Amino acid sequence: GVSSMQLDDADRGFSFRNDGPLDMRMGRSGPSAADIVNHFEPADLARVIAVLGEEKRARAVARAIAAARGRRELTRTAELAEIVAQAVGHRPGDKIHPATRTFQALRIFVNRELDELADALAASERILATGGRLVVVAFHSLEDRIVKRFLAERSETRARGSRHLPEAMLPDPSFELLSRSAVMPDAVETGRNPRARSARLRAARRTAAPPLPFDRRAIGVPELPAYEMGRVS
Repeated sequence: GVSSMQLDDADRGFSFRNDGPLDMRMGRSGPSAADIVNHFEPADLARVIAVLGEEKRARAVARAIAAARGRRELTRTAELAEIVAQAVGHRPGDKIHPATRTFQALRIFVNRELDELADALAASERILATGGRLVVVAFHSLEDRIVKRFLAERSETRARGSRHLPEAMLPDPSFELLSRSAVMPDAVETGRNPRARSARLRAARRTAAPPLPFDRRAIGVPELPAYEMGRVS
């Protein structure tokens, strides 16, 4: 995921707190956030924002972006944040800026963060020696859900019996959970580092069992539109 240093660098375009180019790439290759907001079809843009940003007004945001880019190309973070804020409006009790969810969605999409996380989890199962520890810190629910499902799937040992297949058993677990639930920061840590407030740590120990078949969709990685040569496929 993105680091605090990257978030605080306006030239990287990750945040709307300080105006910068609408980039959001951790590297310098591949499509930028500007490419996505200026070229995605509204329906595909709405899906990205709804799924990766969990934004309830995703369709309104996508329509507002499409209308704005029809007048001029969108290239700045402050400009996009204002467009999104007007589309979302103020929601009573909401403690975050109206553009936060849309910016999260674009950043995750541009950098393929959920696919990268899934790849790292699968690699850990192949690479870790017996007894090796896997420790993952997730900073939002999308990441944590994937980690939780991956570890649950690979630490399950109960029989899946039924009247049709009474002896059906799961494969030997490839991980043993070190904690049944996520470890969360306490008040002291969040006082020192407010950005840690959403952190969720999960840990597991590698067993001697062989790696299990891997399916990224089964652990919650969503299927989304692809950006190819300036076009949506």
